Amino acid sequence: MCRATDESGNAADDNRPLLVIHLMTPGVIQIPGDVSVGEAARLMQEEEAPCVLIKDTETKIGIITHTDIVYKVVAQGLNPDDIEARRVMSRPVQFVEFDRPIEEVTTAMASAGAPLLIVTRHHQPVGVITAHDLVFSPKRYRSDIKGSVKVYNEKPEGVTYPVVITQLSHLGAFLESAAPMPPGATLTLEFFLPGAKRPVALEATVLSKGELSETPNTARSNPAGGIAVRFTDVSVSDQSQISAWIIRTRSRKLGEA
Repeated sequence: MCRATDESGNAADDNRPLLVIHLMTPGVIQIPGDVSVGEAARLMQEEEAPCVLIKDTETKIGIITHTDIVYKVVAQGLNPDDIEARRVMSRPVQFVEFDRPIEEVTTAMASAGAPLLIVTRHHQPVGVITAHDLVFSPKRYRSDIKGSVKVYNEKPEGVTYPVVITQLSHLGAFLESAAPMPPGATLTLEFFLPGAKRPVALEATVLSKGELSETPNTARSNPAGGIAVRFTDVSVSDQSQISAWIIRTRSRKLGEA
């Protein structure tokens, strides 16, 4: 496989942009406008959600965040259970399509003064992306780590396939493989980080396929190229391993700069 390198022979950083879907939190709580603010707050707490989307009518849509509840209800001495969500929801709601570059999210948040955006797929809400996600999202680092996956939701189910991890962070990875991995498929990814004595085993969901190919002439048999996956269940131990690898990689690159 051809790979770009810097003057020292090390793999160069991949400049392809992250997309909204790579950093968003899946799922959006939606409630009608006559639900109480108290109930909206309880739903946000139960789901650990940053907001709820209020669909008051087909054309009147708003949003409630923790800030709305604090400033518009609690600070005013009002009882959240006596106030309908439509009375304190913020408008207009800021949306972004799932396949847009992260740079567009930063611009939209700055322009609208919004701390979060509702992510849509074909104009239907599918997730939320916040300023916190942008600030704390780790950069995926280029790698050439061999591993294996067991792909589910496909036939035959649970068959093991070899993969190469071409980018990695503790949120997700880009893979190259001949395995059938349609968007939405779930899988188990297992690999050894360079120098590690025990494997990392992660549950993941396939996000996209095709637009992230390493080169058009890849020797591997997947003609669609790179496959983006988002990790769904990362243990503290595995997260520590990946984070330590990222820190070592970053330090080495800074030392070579």
